[in-house]
Amino acid sequence: MVTRREFLDALAAGAAGLAISSTAKSYAQILGANDRLNFAVIGLNGRGYAHLASLKANKSAARISHVCDVDGDILKKFADATTSQMGEAPAADKDFRKILEQKDVDAITIATTDHWHTPMAIAGLQAGKHVYLEKPCSHNPAEGVMLLEAVQKYQKLVQMGTQQRSSPHTIEVIAKIREGVIGRPYFAKAWYSNVRKSIGTGKEVSVPPQLDWDLWQGPAPRRGYKDNVHPYNWHWFRTWGTGEALNNGTHEIDVCRWAMGVDYPKRVTSSGGRYQFKDDWQFYDTLITSFEYDDAMMSWEGKSCQGMKFYGRDRGSTIMGTTGTVVLDRDGYEIYDLKGNKKSEFKVGSKTSSADLTGADTMTDLHFANFIAAIRRGEKLNAPIAVGNVAVTMLQLSNIAWEVNRELQVDATDGRIQDDPEAMKMWGREYEPGWAPHV
Repeated sequence: MVTRREFLDALAAGAAGLAISSTAKSYAQILGANDRLNFAVIGLNGRGYAHLASLKANKSAARISHVCDVDGDILKKFADATTSQMGEAPAADKDFRKILEQKDVDAITIATTDHWHTPMAIAGLQAGKHVYLEKPCSHNPAEGVMLLEAVQKYQKLVQMGTQQRSSPHTIEVIAKIREGVIGRPYFAKAWYSNVRKSIGTGKEVSVPPQLDWDLWQGPAPRRGYKDNVHPYNWHWFRTWGTGEALNNGTHEIDVCRWAMGVDYPKRVTSSGGRYQFKDDWQFYDTLITSFEYDDAMMSWEGKSCQGMKFYGRDRGSTIMGTTGTVVLDRDGYEIYDLKGNKKSEFKVGSKTSSADLTGADTMTDLHFANFIAAIRRGEKLNAPIAVGNVAVTMLQLSNIAWEVNRELQVDATDGRIQDDPEAMKMWGREYEPGWAPHV
């Protein structure tokens, strides 16, 4: 009989396909070999390839029937890759609204620009589709509230792409923390380090012929096309992106609050700036944020352009308690006593890197498997939007605290900013007329 530890070791060594194919076989027994969920993948540059890899890993239970991107070159490249890897050609379209009209599409995955995440997810729910939504689930806190309302109204599933919620070794060590392995946890630190290059100073140029710039902008106020925005650097512009805190901090802050068993904080402070380069980048490249609770706190330290590691890791979390510490990342965990002596550790056997902008991995495969099982047979989602939105809102509050340059007092029941009308103006955003999302 295989023990839990043997299973985790095998999984970590690259045998996750065994678990997934086992799940797939159970689907086939219930549904029939050809009765698979039809997925439409929307937003195909970078992270979209991780969606392709994970749907391929779950091929017995799902197929990619449609692919969509506003850039024709990106669309063709991804459609060709899907045909090659999945063994059948998907229908391809630049306009996601046409995809949502297709009755045979069961679920959509969204890996678009951040400003499209909530509006597109709501449209998907309204069209009767289940949604796998990359983090951050919203561009601003008000959208997160709208998305929660939409899930309640349309009664479809939304899984947020915080895939570490499906990581077996993370689930295991969180359980150990709950059981008291480090006593009562009261301080968590999360970090991210990378060596991103300058995005320069963009020039307004003609829109490339393969790009639908109007649909790319969608709900955002219209701007002229510049040559340093598409396909990736939009992350660093406020109109479309949310900065490094939401781009990567979401993952580790979600792990920290999961480990500590906390939700919204009472106070948020944030300081940092754009120090490494002088260019069009509108957010910080270095940021330190503190989230304070009645009897605990957590911090996030983001370094977009400085690759110095903590604990030998590009990214990760430390959870400190009354009797010890857990150091945790996507590659394993270590447990220390109160004096910093290592008591035990677990290593996955592979190394992740913050330079990897696709992030195809076993835990994403398992996250998709969980999503599929939730649709098919009611399995509990590992990262439902009601859970994922908490970390997202916390880091949006971090951005707001940085913008107004002062501490925010927060209602711990819903995350809303207290007694600060100026800061609260940033709770939502301005939309292009006619494009605002509605539940």
